[in-house]
Amino acid sequence: MKIEKTVSILNRRARFEYEILEEYEAGMVLTGTEIKSLRSSKASITESFCQFIDGELYIINMMIDEYKLGTFYNHKTKRERKLLLHKKELQKLEKKLKDAGNTIIPLKLYITDRGKAKVLIALGRGKKLFDKREAIKDRENKRNLDRILKKS
Repeated sequence: MKIEKTVSILNRRARFEYEILEEYEAGMVLTGTEIKSLRSSKASITESFCQFIDGELYIINMMIDEYKLGTFYNHKTKRERKLLLHKKELQKLEKKLKDAGNTIIPLKLYITDRGKAKVLIALGRGKKLFDKREAIKDRENKRNLDRILKKS
């Protein structure tokens, strides 16, 4: 069974706000109405982050809209959702999270060819103001260079 439409929800702000150190692919524990709503691209991960609770990794503040055809079985829009990773990856992340300034942020939410919902999470360190200014300057320089090349 192959699903035709691929869903990909990005957190564009994350790469601007954080310096990405490592990336991991994690599965999610979802209910029936959550996956149906996710397949229709009704989700947002811009304000979400990941946190360890009792040795398990959860994504917090991720919003998945209510399924419009769901009845009283519908889910809460913002709830803690468990992420599925290998035990060694969890231990490695928890160890690196204890360093000052490190955090775990979701970068991308997507559905695989097999129909499984996955989250691309990253271990990141917050950027300083001068790093953000440098990123803006690089982006503007690249845009100007593309304009010049397009004209000629």
